[in-house]
Amino acid sequence: MKEKLDILLQEGKDRILAAKTEVQLQEVKAFLLGKKGSLTELMKELPKLSPEDRRSMGQAVNKAKNELTALVDSHREALLLKSAEIPADFDCTVPGILPPGGALHPITQMCYDLNDAFRSMGFEIFQGDDITSELSAFDTLNFPPAHPARESMDTYWLAGHDQGEANEKLCLRPHLTGESVRYMQTHKPPYRFVYPGRVYRNETTDARHERAFFQYEALIVDKDLPFTAGKVMIKSILSKVFGRDVPVRMRAGFFPFVEPGFEIDMGCLVCGGKGCSVCKHVGWIEIMPGGTPHPNVLRAAGLDPDEYTGFYVNIGLDRLVMMRYGVDDVRLFHSTDLRFLSQFR
Repeated sequence: MKEKLDILLQEGKDRILAAKTEVQLQEVKAFLLGKKGSLTELMKELPKLSPEDRRSMGQAVNKAKNELTALVDSHREALLLKSAEIPADFDCTVPGILPPGGALHPITQMCYDLNDAFRSMGFEIFQGDDITSELSAFDTLNFPPAHPARESMDTYWLAGHDQGEANEKLCLRPHLTGESVRYMQTHKPPYRFVYPGRVYRNETTDARHERAFFQYEALIVDKDLPFTAGKVMIKSILSKVFGRDVPVRMRAGFFPFVEPGFEIDMGCLVCGGKGCSVCKHVGWIEIMPGGTPHPNVLRAAGLDPDEYTGFYVNIGLDRLVMMRYGVDDVRLFHSTDLRFLSQFR
């Protein structure tokens, strides 16, 4: 056994010193000193020896183990020092190569820009959950019981949670407005907040529609709030986002949660208002619904509609990004294609 130990010790030292990298050194250490290493296997033979030989060989094995461990540690330090050495032919005056850098997704960047714009006007930023209930998504927003938006053809209901009372039925949020009511229920008026987030609709995708997309909701509720404040807010936000005045028009539209309600359009920036596939060749593109919160919505939030009024908009964030960069297909932003996304760094 003594002869085996001497051979193992010498071969171990040779292999340690021959290691050129830390990875190779770690492999040698495992081969020699690991749970199934050569030295460990040799130690299993100690119980077979006589008591006198067992004691002397045990001391010899421990000594060999300490020697190999110390050599591994010293060689590791030597490898580290060598890797830190500057080569003789290194020219420190040559400019280095920057590593490739990442960047924010254009939709995320637009969200941050809107946050900054709204903060400058005294708005609070609010966040909610992606999963909501039928009570929050529809009932508190004045949706009739038989409204088609409640059907699975429009809304993603969660399997196993699609039956029962309204507060028990769960779905992926089809819009952000229900969470806004929840915010009003848990805070004191007046309100001035925005609520960005992803929403989910069961619909066919095309150049202007996605099943999972981003909205950006803004709501003001106060006493004696003039209706014109809403349009001023819209134009101010779009001007800050695009750095110039943006044409805006408001068309009468019906939404259960606002009264009166409006379809709010902006001049198409992809074609400059001349007409293209994005704006369906009319020069305008719908970017948000808006209007005064319906009295029933205010009541659901615990407010007296005779005392409070407000203005609400829900911006289609994806379409706004399309306008900023002149992109004609919203699916590109959700494609995870780095060739496309790298253009926005």
